[in-house]
Amino acid sequence: MAASGSIFQCLLRTSQQSLGKRAAQIIIPRQSTATAAPRFTTARLGSKAKATSTPRRQFTTSSTRRQGPQPGDNPNFTSIVDNPPELVRAGKRHGKGLIILAIIPITAFFLGTWQVYRLKWKTELIAKCEDRIIRPPLPLPPRVDPEAIADFDYRRVYAEGVYRHDQEMLIGPRMRDGEQGYMVVTPLERDDDPSSKVLVNRGWVSKKFADQKSRPDSVKQGEKVRVEGMLREPWKKNMFTPENRPDIGEFYFPDVKQMAELTGSQPVWIEQTIVPDIITVYDYEARGIPIGRVAEVNLRNTHAQYIFTWYGLAAATSIMFWLVVKKPANQITKRVKMNKSW
Repeated sequence: MAASGSIFQCLLRTSQQSLGKRAAQIIIPRQSTATAAPRFTTARLGSKAKATSTPRRQFTTSSTRRQGPQPGDNPNFTSIVDNPPELVRAGKRHGKGLIILAIIPITAFFLGTWQVYRLKWKTELIAKCEDRIIRPPLPLPPRVDPEAIADFDYRRVYAEGVYRHDQEMLIGPRMRDGEQGYMVVTPLERDDDPSSKVLVNRGWVSKKFADQKSRPDSVKQGEKVRVEGMLREPWKKNMFTPENRPDIGEFYFPDVKQMAELTGSQPVWIEQTIVPDIITVYDYEARGIPIGRVAEVNLRNTHAQYIFTWYGLAAATSIMFWLVVKKPANQITKRVKMNKSW
């Protein structure tokens, strides 16, 4: 028993010694780290020490209010929540070009409306002239008042007399079916009275028949003829037509007054008409006989196209104006501006 007890005590001491060594090994690193740590944590500990050294302000529920009335005391006060700011463009949003763009649709609309009235006037005029054409021809009186011709424009008339081929005038050049030629104007002398002469536009002849000698069938001296045609108003010269040169026999447009003075005729213009027969037309063209015009109204009526053009322009420019005005501002040019009701 004694021997076993001594053995037990020896084992106990050995285990205690081994445990002590292990504990020493574990505690030593802690001590080493604890001694080395102040080199790295001294500044932090110092700052913490200073922070903790300053007295902390204690929380209080009392607040000091500014003297005087506050905006919230006004019953009519509107906060920014109820009346938020607006995003607007800084500076001038549009220039003078917007004014011009606004004028264009207004002007185009008035021009389109004006063309509506012009269309109505031209339609009534064409209807009036067509009514005159379908009526039977009237005998042309010996004396015609030039002021009254406007009331008989496109009125069919007839007259009898003798052509004065020695006073014939060619107006041109004039094109017909792609061929160049002239209009033949010859005074018609009635009842052997030189003062009763009138100007007759006999029709078109080809350029190769400009000389009277090349068309004997159309130049019959002293033969009495019956002319049927339309009474027309004097022509109006446009700015692109050159002036007539009667001194050398060149006429570019029918100046009725000028031709009447040259031939001693009345300023009365008659356009000879023919029945639209293709065989007769080919025969006249081959023989050099002037080809008269068909009895029809050739007044141009393009006002409907102008109406569409002007109203279309007004609509297009109005849309452009609306797009320019409603176009959102760029992010660069946007600025926050306080509401005026703040």
